[in-house]
Amino acid sequence: MATRRPTQALRAMSKFNAEEVHLSSSSSDDEEIERIVRRNSMKVELSVEYQKILKLVYFVKRGNQTATVLALCAILNCNLAEEAYQLAMKDVGGLEILLNLLDTDVTRCQMGSLKILKEIGRNGQVRRTIADLGGIKSMVRILDSPLKDLRSLTAETLATVVVFHRARRSMLQLGGINKLVSLLDCPSARITRLNAEQQRDIEVARCGVLALWSCSKSCSIKRAIQQAGGIPLLADLLRSSHKALLTPVVGTLEECASEKCCRMAIKLEGMIPDLVQYLRSNKSELQKLCASAIFKCAEDAETRDIVRACKGLDPLASLLNNTDCTELLTAATGAIWKCSLSQENANRFRDLKAVETLVSLLNDQPEEIQVNVVGALGECAKVPECRIIIRKCGGIPQLVSLLTGTNQALLINASNAVGACALDHESMEIINHLDGIRFLWSLLKNPNPEVKSVAAWAICPCLENIQDASEMVCSFLGGLRLIVHLLTSNDRDVLAAVCAAIAIIAKDQKNLAVMTDFNVVPLLTNLTNTTDDLLRKHLADAIASCCTWGDNCSAFRQANAVAPLVKHLQSSCPDVNRSTAQALHQLSKDPENCLTMYQEGVVKLLIIMMGSDDRALQLAAANCVRNIRLLALAYDKQKYKRVLKLNH
Repeated sequence: MATRRPTQALRAMSKFNAEEVHLSSSSSDDEEIERIVRRNSMKVELSVEYQKILKLVYFVKRGNQTATVLALCAILNCNLAEEAYQLAMKDVGGLEILLNLLDTDVTRCQMGSLKILKEIGRNGQVRRTIADLGGIKSMVRILDSPLKDLRSLTAETLATVVVFHRARRSMLQLGGINKLVSLLDCPSARITRLNAEQQRDIEVARCGVLALWSCSKSCSIKRAIQQAGGIPLLADLLRSSHKALLTPVVGTLEECASEKCCRMAIKLEGMIPDLVQYLRSNKSELQKLCASAIFKCAEDAETRDIVRACKGLDPLASLLNNTDCTELLTAATGAIWKCSLSQENANRFRDLKAVETLVSLLNDQPEEIQVNVVGALGECAKVPECRIIIRKCGGIPQLVSLLTGTNQALLINASNAVGACALDHESMEIINHLDGIRFLWSLLKNPNPEVKSVAAWAICPCLENIQDASEMVCSFLGGLRLIVHLLTSNDRDVLAAVCAAIAIIAKDQKNLAVMTDFNVVPLLTNLTNTTDDLLRKHLADAIASCCTWGDNCSAFRQANAVAPLVKHLQSSCPDVNRSTAQALHQLSKDPENCLTMYQEGVVKLLIIMMGSDDRALQLAAANCVRNIRLLALAYDKQKYKRVLKLNH
């Protein structure tokens, strides 16, 4: 780029166009332009836009400072929203010139260049070229400028450019995130009536948030925003009376909420009530962002309680009527799904008639909405009254039909919903009539471990609430072999769910005999060294059920299952203690198992549990101690007889 001369006062940009710049050029300039045009015309037939940009870029490059600014004004007068102009700027080397202008100390040249880059940066090819040429580094440097207008324009330009991974990574490496966060510190946001200087402060903050919104698609940048203190600053802006700030602020929070550390910060800063408040906005974009932010934050039980306390469930339910806006409906159903994880919220949605509306949304909706709707119905179905509503609204056939799909998230939620509805006997009859159990069983072959585990959990209530469950299981070709084979899985949730299902299936002696032939005993024994309480609980239930067939009690001893099982009694989980005591009671029916338990110190642990308030635990512990004591008495009696015989 040519050396710049001292600047002069400039006229308003809109008064200049390409023809005025052309008239100010010399004849030698015209000859140079014609030479460039002739050279390029040999390669491609130039469009009018291409020729126009070519001439203007030439004046930016070769003209004096005044001509450069005039040419920049003329470029801005072009329709830069058209792809032809955007690509022409790239092809004729205009980007290099514009980025060189950013490294000068001439504010008007920098401003003109940034305004052009902001417009043409909407094109993907142009954005990547700007990053390749080091444009992001230049813009990050300008963020330190003392001029507020320059800082705000730079941030707004970055918001357009940094929408792809490589650009965001450059922002992080160059320290751009900390500089953008510093732009959010805006005391003027608390003031209602602003003077001109304070309005500039608001614009700087607005543009800074826009840039952070674009950057926050990256997980590392979300954490960087939180570490730089960005969440408290966003909280201040969220409570501002200046509406222009709201959408980018909530958009940034919505992106950041996918990170746990940011969700915690959002909750600690007390922003959940503010998000609930803006759910009642008349702007669908703001409603969508607020609902989506609540969707992500509501993973936390305390947050769900805050949403309910702030009466946020009512506007969420009302948003279900926006069936013409897919994005808003997706966000609203997602928020309802996560809020329904708390039973109090599910009860409230029942009172608001939201369950009926959710059932109506099972048809003719995109899969992303169906995933959320089915997830919400699955959580609501844990409330008995909601199960009845779902059945009466005709939701059971629709849920069962979703079990045959291919969308993994939808399969998970549909399995969960069908399993919850199976607790209602009338719903279970419909599920059975529609062959729902067979569909769930087929999902045990799915390659996704989460699908397998949820399907296995859903099978449990189905088998418990249906007549002739044993005959149905026998009718599944290879069904028992399949479920026993799943005990070799490496996924903890799959193992726990399969153990729970085996505990129910093994109550039928025929099915237990078949599973025994498929080596269920050694496979269960292989899991006894686990330290996971969920798996311990259901593993103990499965062992207790399997002990009722043939020589399985002694088979567990031979497989060395007894000693590790005794250690499960040291768990602090009452459910684990109850199930383990019941399994040990069944195992204690084998005398040699009693000896192993005694040697492992089980008696002391069981005596403590005999004082528990849990009746089932009391009974199992007492029965196990009784069997051990009977063995000891039998041993003492035999020993006494031998002594008497020797004395005679």
